[in-house]
Amino acid sequence: MELVFATNNEHKLREIQLLLGTSLKLLSLKDIGCNEEIPETGTTLEANARQKSEYIFNKFGLNCFADDTGLEIDALNGEPGVYSARYAGADKDAEANMNKVLDLMSEENHRKARFRTVISLFIDGKEHQFEGVVEGVVLRERSGKEGFGYDPIFTPDGYQQSFAEMAMELKNEISHRGRAIKKLIDFLKEHYG
Repeated sequence: MELVFATNNEHKLREIQLLLGTSLKLLSLKDIGCNEEIPETGTTLEANARQKSEYIFNKFGLNCFADDTGLEIDALNGEPGVYSARYAGADKDAEANMNKVLDLMSEENHRKARFRTVISLFIDGKEHQFEGVVEGVVLRERSGKEGFGYDPIFTPDGYQQSFAEMAMELKNEISHRGRAIKKLIDFLKEHYG
């Protein structure tokens, strides 16, 4: 079975293809010739994920899933949340986003946060959503070189390493995206397996 993942983010594609194994062939936006910027104007992760998957399904007629992920920091009233990718500006600069979080959190001792991913699957004309959450803390400085986004400044509960210090296999097993993808895979196996 082929399924479009509405992204051109190579890190996400690799992460998710590892989780899917060989049961599904994952296609990127580039693979289907979609070069336009898909709108993300929702005010929730759920709305943004739906907007992307629905756009691809309606325009290309292909079964598709899309995700949206946010880092929700308690001390910042849930920010950056749905605006995580653009927290420091429209150019989606991961370094600038991390700098902004570290600056805002510099005097803060309450560092509890969570990563939350919502996946919207549009398949056979119907939408299904899956959520994955991982609790943890925001570090005081970057640690590690792997991963992407906020990975160098987030350590999940029960671990001593940031996501950026973990092997991809371990991160996939415990991460927000990994948890949401497992729900997606279970759904696909049950209904399309």
